[in-house]
Amino acid sequence: MQRTLQASGGELTWISDAFLVPAAVLALTFGVVGDLYGRKKLVVGAALLAAVGYLVSATSDSAAQLITGQAISGVGAAALFPASLSMITASTPTPAARAKGLASWTTALSLGALIAPLMSGGIVEHVSFQWAFGVTGVLAVITAVAAWLLATESSAPDGRSLDWAGQITIAVAMLSLLYGIIQGPSDGWGSIPVVASFVAVVVFLAAFVRVESRGASPMLRLELFRIPAFAASAAMAVIGMFGFLGGAYDLSIRLGVIQHQSPLHTAVPFLVVQGITPFIWPLLVRLLHRVGPGPMLITGFVSLAVAQLWMRTVPVHETGLVPLLGPLVLNGVGFGLVVAAITAAAVNVVPPALTGMAGATTSLVRDLGQTLGPAVVGAVALGMAASQLTGSLADAGLSPKEHGIASAVLHEGGPLALHTADLGPVSAKLAPYTTDALAHGYNTGLILTAVACAAAAVIAAVFIGFRPSGTRPAEADGSTA
Repeated sequence: MQRTLQASGGELTWISDAFLVPAAVLALTFGVVGDLYGRKKLVVGAALLAAVGYLVSATSDSAAQLITGQAISGVGAAALFPASLSMITASTPTPAARAKGLASWTTALSLGALIAPLMSGGIVEHVSFQWAFGVTGVLAVITAVAAWLLATESSAPDGRSLDWAGQITIAVAMLSLLYGIIQGPSDGWGSIPVVASFVAVVVFLAAFVRVESRGASPMLRLELFRIPAFAASAAMAVIGMFGFLGGAYDLSIRLGVIQHQSPLHTAVPFLVVQGITPFIWPLLVRLLHRVGPGPMLITGFVSLAVAQLWMRTVPVHETGLVPLLGPLVLNGVGFGLVVAAITAAAVNVVPPALTGMAGATTSLVRDLGQTLGPAVVGAVALGMAASQLTGSLADAGLSPKEHGIASAVLHEGGPLALHTADLGPVSAKLAPYTTDALAHGYNTGLILTAVACAAAAVIAAVFIGFRPSGTRPAEADGSTA
């Protein structure tokens, strides 16, 4: 995408986050919509909307159009995740059924993530990247048809209504946060738009809390956060998924941009990561039912933290799969344990009537963490790389004219553009410097993701612990808190 569309580092981050932003911003509202009008209808409509977005992406010839298509698909994803999760929790009232349902949902996510890189990598190996979006659009239509024919309708409209004030305030707050983080390295952290965006975050988050605490039918009941396990699950979802997807984004830049590996070769490590969960599905069911989410979360987050630090020790010039196998397997095990357990920890400790809201909240905070991962890692890595390159260009043996060209590319497109630009003999002179700068920047990003995963493990140990009761749905043990 970067080469075809001549996208800058910031635009590459927006291409990723354009899908994730609406998925995070709209999750709560779609949780309410599903409760009011039916989750099956919402899943069908969401899949069709995602297909429209993929069609826009498939016909894109600019970064702006691709970002637009990603955003439309992200709106569909915002409805798919909480609606599908609510369908499962509504039909699994017993502990054993709930454990199996949540493990199946997690495995389905991993199967999709397992198939996607292999499919898209194989397609892009032979034709343009736009075809990958076209094929995914066809799969979205098939999903809509299958849901319409096979799924059972469910809803929980009592006490639920659309909360436009809450939706608008949280949407503006999140968009402002991401704008500031993504544009900070290129526009300057002290620039008026970036500073204004962070001020807007504080203002609109405060407005959201005020609206939700006073609303007659809020989309998020703030009193849910008085339940320690629920509040801890939300914190872990943001911090832990920041670590996981930030690390995945870091790896994708390492393989695809820094090393210039082909799309298919770039996809293979992600097949390893996502291929773990389907194989451990029976184990996930048994662990959820017998030992509870606490041990799973602690083990999963520790695995993710170790994987990020291990990945950092692999030299950037190492293109083989074998040196990466250890951290990749740890990432896969950690992801499977965390996603299954964090959902159980959240939805099983709230009253049955609020499982839809709890599921939507879990989706929101998880997607917020996943959105922040690429944004923060990209901002830190590119900022450090740009600073290092600015100082090292003078030592690259460039003529004044070549130095001017390199400086102009660095200023306009950032370190990634300078690394991938075809500047003839100048590119050969710059390659060692751009590779070293990018490796330094993105290795620093891995430290951030490892710290985030370790922090999530500490939260799990303190607030969830090793209580097996965390797997029991509230209805099953008579608890409403």
